[in-house]
Amino acid sequence: MVITPLSVRRLSYALIALLILSATILVWTAVQHQESTLAIRPIGQGVSVPDGFSVWHHLDANGIRFKSITPQDDILLIKFDSSAQSAAAKVVLESSLPHGYIIALQDDDSRTALWLTRLRDTSHRFG
Repeated sequence: MVITPLSVRRLSYALIALLILSATILVWTAVQHQESTLAIRPIGQGVSVPDGFSVWHHLDANGIRFKSITPQDDILLIKFDSSAQSAAAKVVLESSLPHGYIIALQDDDSRTALWLTRLRDTSHRFG
């Protein structure tokens, strides 16, 4: 059995195309699965962070799933699998928690912001 240069070339093109397709699918799935975080902060000095159990109760009663509820300094962080879940949770918590809290999306874990920061920082090193 003789392997011709044409078949070797076709095989290498097929492997390169398969590699590019695999990398594209991997990047696409990584971009599609991004966590979302809500942060609940008290507005004033005399208001304390809400109890994590009461927040869990309100979310569970409305069928909203979350990954974790974590108190951090004067903030209560709630992690979700998707931005749709965090948007639904924000609506529920704004209506169920008493006034005196700021409920906002926390995006410091954003991969886009991280890449933009890296690109901005490295551009100053050239020239």
